[in-house]
Amino acid sequence: MLNTQLVLAAEGTPNPVLPHPSEIILGLIAFLLLLWVLRKYAVPRFEKLYEERTAKIEGGIEKAEKAQAEAEQALEQYKAQLAEARTEAAKIRDDARLEAEQIKAELRAEAQEEARRIVAQGDAQLQAQRAQIVAELRTELGRNSIELASRIVGEALEDEARRRGTVDRFLSELEVSGNGAAGARN
Repeated sequence: MLNTQLVLAAEGTPNPVLPHPSEIILGLIAFLLLLWVLRKYAVPRFEKLYEERTAKIEGGIEKAEKAQAEAEQALEQYKAQLAEARTEAAKIRDDARLEAEQIKAELRAEAQEEARRIVAQGDAQLQAQRAQIVAELRTELGRNSIELASRIVGEALEDEARRRGTVDRFLSELEVSGNGAAGARN
């Protein structure tokens, strides 16, 4: 192969690998012309598109930062409202608790008053029943005493005034002896 190249070079035929000098000059002029056209028309358009794109991106970033700042402000407002709502709920709870305690105290006082009234009414009824039973027992005991006394004494105690006096005297003696026995037990 080396022999063929030497032979071609010696003959004066152009080398197919190396271009002709006029082609190199013409290619260089065409390249410079293309470079000038690109620089004059295409590069400014690319630069303009690049700047627009950069402006859009920067504007988007600014918008995102602004939106983020607004979101943070809204979050702070939400947190403040939430804290205020929690404080208000705690106050309402405390007020309700106090009101419940007051109602409970009022109901307790009413119940105690009702219990006192019922006990007093019961005591009054018991005293009335006791008085009635004592009166009935006195009458019955008086009759029985008179009947027993008339059997023992043998005389008829018909006189009502005498009979009552005797019965009252007997009952008084029983009460005195009953109270004396009760006092001795205590």
